[in-house]
Amino acid sequence: MAYKTTYPYSGQVLKSYDNVTDQDIEKALADGHALYKAWRENDQLQERKAILHKVADLLRRDRDKYAEVMTKDMGKLFVEAQGEVDLCAAIADYYADKAEEFLKPQPLETDTGDAYYIKQATGVLLAVEPWNFPFYQVMRVFAPNFMVGNTMVLKHASICPGSGQAFEDLVNEAGAPKGAFKNIFATYSQVSDIIADPRITGVCLTGSERGGASIAAEAGKNLKKSSMELGGNDAFIILDDADWNQLKALLPDVRLYNAGQVCTSSKRFIVLEKDYDKFLDMLVEAFKTAKWGDPMVADTTLAPLSSASAKEDVLRQIKLAVDNGANVAFGNEAIDHPGYFVMPTILTDISKDNPIYNQEIFGPVASVYKVANEEEAIALANDSSYGLGGTVFSSNPEHAERVAAKVETGMSFINDGWASLPELPFGGIKNSGYGRELSQLGFDTFTNEHLIYTPKK
Repeated sequence: MAYKTTYPYSGQVLKSYDNVTDQDIEKALADGHALYKAWRENDQLQERKAILHKVADLLRRDRDKYAEVMTKDMGKLFVEAQGEVDLCAAIADYYADKAEEFLKPQPLETDTGDAYYIKQATGVLLAVEPWNFPFYQVMRVFAPNFMVGNTMVLKHASICPGSGQAFEDLVNEAGAPKGAFKNIFATYSQVSDIIADPRITGVCLTGSERGGASIAAEAGKNLKKSSMELGGNDAFIILDDADWNQLKALLPDVRLYNAGQVCTSSKRFIVLEKDYDKFLDMLVEAFKTAKWGDPMVADTTLAPLSSASAKEDVLRQIKLAVDNGANVAFGNEAIDHPGYFVMPTILTDISKDNPIYNQEIFGPVASVYKVANEEEAIALANDSSYGLGGTVFSSNPEHAERVAAKVETGMSFINDGWASLPELPFGGIKNSGYGRELSQLGFDTFTNEHLIYTPKK
C-alpha cells in the first residue's frame, strides 16, 4: 500500500511516505500498552485534561496550517477544512471539560446491598479512519479515549498521510506522553496482525461496508470490541407542510458540501407528487450555482473528489443508474480539467429494480423520488440497507418529529441537512454500522463498566 498525498485539484503527487516496519508497529504497541498501564496505576486525569485543552488551543492557533494539509490531501474546500479544524477544537475542549463528570461512579439500585460501577480504560485501541474528514474522524475517537485513559494507534487512509502525521505531531506538541497516540502507515496485512495482538483491546472504523465487514470480522475472530460507521443513503423527506423558503435556503449544501463526500449528507430526496416539479426545479437551480475550481480559492463552492478512483466510481454509478432506466434532470457532463471533478448531477425515475436504488453514491449526485403520500415517503425512506441519518422537513415540529420517529435510522435532523456537534451522538443501524461516537455515548464505547458490589450480611 502506497501512502502518498496526490492533490486532487491538479493530480500532482506532493509527497510519498514509507510503510512502517513490523518493528515500528511493535514499538507503537509497546509504548501504548506501557502508557495505559502507567495511567491505570497513576491516573493523571488532570494532566490529560490540560493536554487536550492544549490540543484545542494549537488547532485554533494553527487553523490554516491544518486546513491546508487536509485540502492538499483530499481536495476539500479550504473554508470547509477550516470549519473542520474548528469542530475538532470544540470536540477536544468538550471532552476535556466533561471527563470528570462522565467518569463518576454510577450507583445501581438494589435492595441486596451496595452496588455501583466505575468506568475504566481497557488498553490500546486501533483506529482505522477514512479520508473525507481527515482530522474530525480521528478527533472524535481520540479525544474521549484519551480522557478515559485508553491509548491509540491510527491507521489512516492511504490518500491522506499528511493529515495522519500532522495529527500525531499536534498531539505530541501539546505535550502528550509517548504512546498516547501514534500514526502508522500500515499495510492491510499488518492491520490484521495488529488486531490480533493481545495488547489491542478495541477497534473503531469509519469507512465502507466492505472495509467494515473485513475489520469487524478480524475483531470478532480475536474477540475484540469494535464500533463501525459505514456510510449511508440518507433520506430527505419533504412533508406537505414544509416551509419552502427555508428549504430553498438549505440547498445545495445538504448534498454538495465536501463535494457530496459526507456519510450523512442527504442523498435521496423524497417529495409528494403534487410538489415534485416544484422541488425538482428548485434543486436544479441550486445545483446550477455550484462553482468548481481551486479549493484553496475563496469563491470556489465545488471541490474535486478525493481521488481519481473516487471520480471513476461516481461516474460509473451514474452510468449504471442511467443504463437501468434513470433519467438525468441535470448534470452528468464532463468537466475539462485535470482535477478529479464531477459535475453536480440529479437523477430521477429510479425504480426499485435499478441497481443504484440501494447504493450510496459518494459524490455530488442527488436522487429525487416522488410519492403519493406521507406513508409512502416513510416506507421509501426505510426501504434501504442503510440507516445512518436523515432529514424530515415540515413547518410543524411535532409533525416532523412524529415522522422522524418512524424512520429506521440512527439520527434524524428536523428542518436541516445534518449536523455534528461534540454533545450529539453519532452513529447508525443496519449496514451503516453499530456503536456511537461523540457525546457521552461515544465516551463510554471502549470503557470497562466495572461493577463494585458489596452484599448485605
